[in-house]
Parts: sequence; structure tokens; C-alpha cells
Amino acid sequence: MTPDLTSSDNRSAAFSHAPFVRYWSARFLTTFAAQIVSVAVGWQMYDLTGDPFDLGLVGIVQFVPALLLVVVTGVVSDRFGRRMVMGLAVLLEVLCTLALLALALHGDLVTPLPIFLVLAVFGTARAFFSPASASLVANLVPAEDFSNAVAWNSSAWQMATIVGPVAGGLLYGVSAEAAYGTAAALMIAAAAMIFSIPKPMQHSETDKPTLTTLFAGFRYIWGERIVLGAISLDLFAVLLSGASALLPIYARDILDLGPWGLGLLRSAPGVGAICVAVWLAGHPIRDHAGAVMLIFVGLFGVFTVVFGLSTITWVSIMALAMLGATDMISVYVRETLIQLWTPDQVRGRVNAVNQVFVGASNELGEFRAGTMAALVGAVPAVVAGGIGAVIVAGLWGMLFPQLRKVRHLNGRL
Repeated sequence: MTPDLTSSDNRSAAFSHAPFVRYWSARFLTTFAAQIVSVAVGWQMYDLTGDPFDLGLVGIVQFVPALLLVVVTGVVSDRFGRRMVMGLAVLLEVLCTLALLALALHGDLVTPLPIFLVLAVFGTARAFFSPASASLVANLVPAEDFSNAVAWNSSAWQMATIVGPVAGGLLYGVSAEAAYGTAAALMIAAAAMIFSIPKPMQHSETDKPTLTTLFAGFRYIWGERIVLGAISLDLFAVLLSGASALLPIYARDILDLGPWGLGLLRSAPGVGAICVAVWLAGHPIRDHAGAVMLIFVGLFGVFTVVFGLSTITWVSIMALAMLGATDMISVYVRETLIQLWTPDQVRGRVNAVNQVFVGASNELGEFRAGTMAALVGAVPAVVAGGIGAVIVAGLWGMLFPQLRKVRHLNGRL
């Protein structure tokens, strides 16, 4: 266990460390660029095939590599320099983006197969990028500023996911080449920032890899009840309550808003999350962190129910904003716990497993929502999911008393 450290009261404490500034900027740029690519690929794919099923495959094709390579990506992150792995992954993303640019310039595709192949490689790059980037933060800032870094790191992701799709749509409106070209340029800038980070200290394993080392991340998570509880809580809560796939139904059929209203609904959770992330940067959670996490997962479910039942636009938007706000607090606690409770030598493997769980919960959560909505309707599907999240929060408080009793976020009960 680490010593009891008190987080800094400085709202921007993490930015006093130059390596983190470069890391944060690079992560923002890569996420921003990835959002542009996501929007451009969606439009390009739909223009090519006109089949909504192909749009669903876009996400699955990029998620599968992370699932298949989970024992490899974590080991690579732990055995080699995380900064190097992160930078090389971004350079591979650049090559994929340039390949998509070349396909757009080609202009006469008759099948989406080449796009899917490029996206599979893009997903492979992201599979290596995610655990390396998540693990690197703990090597760039001292423990007392880590929770502050987590808050700002989450805000970078949220801002990029709000602004990125808008920029992607505007750029694709100019041309597909403009969208892919801009994304590639942003990724190159991000890679330069990553490689400019001074080589941080990292506790790496040097022994020959074995099955034991490959599955060390799974073994550590299973043996550390606090980490297992934190990861599985998010997995099941999001799996049950994910409603983003049904937002088009609410925008068109329930709230009668049209496309502009769908944009408002999609951006509302991100706005709520950013507000809370900025607040957490100056007001870190100092005590009863485990209980706070469980309470806010329960509130996440409550606001899901409110959104599901609402037929008033402003109530729906406020409920979604509160969804993002409550989720941000649970993400903040979970990510800080995972990084600081996990030994540095297995942190990459634990993060690889965590990233797969997060991806699976999002993908499967949308599938659950869509399937259930097809059977019983959108409103019952959303409401039932929200109630499920509340139940999960209560059950996890009983099943994982160690998680409920966590007081501080620095490795002490």
C-alpha cells in the first residue's frame, strides 16, 4: 500500500508537470482525430452501401481486435516503454487514416471490404494505445496529483467526443479528403508530442513471457476484490442501462425534435461530464470513495429512468446531462482506484482487461437496449435498464464490502 497522501488543492496541479501537459494534449488530439474519422467513415460507409447494418459493423470491427489481443496488448505495455507503445500505436493510426484517405480519393469502391480491413487495423492500433496510455499517466505525475490528472484526462476525452463529431461532420461536408487529411495531421502532431515526453520511470518485467505473465492482469483483478468490484460494477451497470443507441427513437418519435434535437441529446451527457470533471479537478474526493462510487452508479440508474419516462425536452436533456455527471464521478473513482491500487509492473495488463470490459459494456449495452426495445418498446427498455443499474449498485455494495469500505483513492482503506 502507498502512504496516505493528500491530493493537491490546486485545480490544475497535474499541469504543473510538463510531461503530463504533452500527454494530455496528445490524448486530446488523438481522440479528436478518432472522432473525425468515426464520423467520416460512417458517412462514407452509408453513401457506399446504404445499409444500416454496415454502420453497426463499423464499431464491432474496431472492438474485436481489443478483445482478441487483450493478453498481448497488456503485456506489451508492461514490458516495453508505454510512451513508445503509445506513440507507435498513433503512427499506425496515421497510416490507417491515410489509407482511408486513399480509398476516398479512389472514389469507385464497389464493396466496403477494404474499409473494414483498414478499420480492423485501426482497431488493433487502438487496442495497443488504450492500455499504454491509461497506464502511462501514473508514471508522469506524483501520487498526490494523480486524482487531479484523472479528472483532467477524462475532461480531454469528453471535450474531444463532443467537439470532434461536429468537426468531422463539417469537414466531411467539405469533402472526405478534408476530414481524413485533418485527422491524419492531428494524429501526427499527437505522435510528435508523445515522443517528446521524457522517458518516464517504469517497473518493467524482464523475465521470459509465460502463460502466467500473459494472464497476470486477469489473475490480479480476480484476486484483488476492490479492483474486481470497481471494474465489474461499471461493466454490469452500463450493460444494463446503456440507452445511447435509442436516442434517435427519442428524438424523432417521443420528443419530436428531429436531427438537431438528436445532436442536443447526444451532447448533453458530455456537457454534464465535463462540468463535473472540472469541478473534481479542484475538489477531489477525499473520503468514502467506495461508497461515493456506489451511490453515484445508483443515481446514474435513477436519471436513466427519468430520461426514459420523460416526454418533455428540457427534462430529457437535463436527465442526460445528469447521467453524464454521475457517470463521470464513478469513472473518476474507478480509474483512480485501478491505477493506484495496481502495481506498476502489471498495470498495463490490468488496463487492457479494463478497456475490453469498458468496450464490451458499451457495445453489448447498446445491443441489449436495441434488442429489448424491439421486443417491448424503447421506453420500457430504457426504464428497465435504469432500474437494473440501481439494483446492481445495491448488490455490489453487498457482494464487495471491501469496495464499499474504501475511504481514500491512494491505496488505503
